[in-house]
Amino acid sequence: MIRVPPELLGNSSVNGLGCSRRRTGPARSIASLPNRRSTCENHKWRVTLSSHFACIIELMANQTRSDIAVLYRRAGFSLNSTELDQLVLAGYSSAVDVLLSGLGGAPDPGGNSVPLPNLVTPPPPSKGNLVEIKAYNRSVSAATTDMQRWWMDRMISTSTPLNEKLTLFWHGHFATSVAKVRNPTLMYMQNLLFRQAGGGSFATLMQEVAKDGAMMVWLDTISDKKANPNENFAREMMELFTLGVGNYSQQDVVSGARSFTGWNYNRLVYRYVFDPLQHDFGSKTYLGQTGNWNGENIVSIATARPESPRFILAKMWSHFAYPVATTDNVVTDLLGAYGSGMSISGALRAIFLHPAFLSATTRTGLVKQPVEYLAGAARALGLDASLTPTKSNASASGSAPISTEATTLTRFGVTLPRIAGALGQKLFDPPNVGGWGQNGYWLDTVTAQVRLEVGLLLARRGDISTVQSAPPSQRLDATANLLGLDGWGSTTAAALNQVTSRPVELVALALTSPEYVLA
Repeated sequence: MIRVPPELLGNSSVNGLGCSRRRTGPARSIASLPNRRSTCENHKWRVTLSSHFACIIELMANQTRSDIAVLYRRAGFSLNSTELDQLVLAGYSSAVDVLLSGLGGAPDPGGNSVPLPNLVTPPPPSKGNLVEIKAYNRSVSAATTDMQRWWMDRMISTSTPLNEKLTLFWHGHFATSVAKVRNPTLMYMQNLLFRQAGGGSFATLMQEVAKDGAMMVWLDTISDKKANPNENFAREMMELFTLGVGNYSQQDVVSGARSFTGWNYNRLVYRYVFDPLQHDFGSKTYLGQTGNWNGENIVSIATARPESPRFILAKMWSHFAYPVATTDNVVTDLLGAYGSGMSISGALRAIFLHPAFLSATTRTGLVKQPVEYLAGAARALGLDASLTPTKSNASASGSAPISTEATTLTRFGVTLPRIAGALGQKLFDPPNVGGWGQNGYWLDTVTAQVRLEVGLLLARRGDISTVQSAPPSQRLDATANLLGLDGWGSTTAAALNQVTSRPVELVALALTSPEYVLA
């Protein structure tokens, strides 16, 4: 029995979406209608019922739009209003399919249009030669800056946003820093590895990361010799990459280190090589299994442990939805999709289609990382990583009370990668092997001030013409559409309503609002 909800029969709009219908009487089920009515009465009922169904359809469409907006904020770098409208026509599950189709080796004409970074560096300096060391350090710094520009521009321009977002996730999970690696080419190749293999099997990805040159330098596998095994990678692989704290013993660390002895990489072609003369071929007991293990065996044993799927899935859910522990029920729900093949894309599909992904907890569960915050804003406002307009932007109008001249930003250089650094996130240079934190990690009084300055800078340089051209009474909605948001909470709306006559300030404040800062 279909029943028309009473709230759809009132005079007021429903959820503020304009679905107002004139009340014609108490709500009644279709089955309860009298069998005999006058032609006029039946006609009125059909018109009224049709209007209510139209309202229901409108409400459903708006909910779909809201859900897809959340999806693309979490799994990408937001959408503009036109892109969002196109996806709404096909529905939420189709939007998930579109995102997933961009994983792996899918074409990315937008990302591939970005000029490649200049990674040319001189040969490593001679030990003790200060002139060569300084020249090499300057070269590494310049190449790193260009890599940061390149990756930020890829995030802004990409046609496959989930692939870039997943690459950023793996960069934080397998946190590796150029500060120690000191070789931009190795860092670049690791980034390509995440982009190409990050959506496949986790078992395969972990094997490739273990043999990645940047990782081998970062966690000292290259110094892991038979006579003196280095335990760094063996420990961190279990604690941070595969199993989590408390799921291994010191004996497992020792056995793992012995198994990775003899691993190195060829500095001419940047590829893994194995030196059998430096490998410990003795028997080892690792995570309860005894054998003549090598490094590949160790990775396979670790990723196959029952603790590993829960660890990886909890990390993925915590990155795309909201923080959870490995014991959370939602992690249990994802195990089947991850499966024995350790499918990353399967897990992502299950995450995005899980009811809790679209819950209120998810919608307010994460603070955006600075890099995704800036990439999304630049994408919406038509700017590149150097804050250069990517199209002919309308000139900004209105006054802003805070000058961006001689502000905090000028100390870091006005490019998006450097602003991200001012906010605490330097691409290719995480703070430690544990990567970056979440939520409160990104919030303090200094970063709040920087965000306000950034908002003004972006609003002045970006294309805010859709906000400027809207009547003041419609500028809040225009700003939400520009930034890919559903709308504003009452507190934010009240604050923004005070500056609707000044579009630059309006967009700048919107970029600092909880609705935008929360992913």
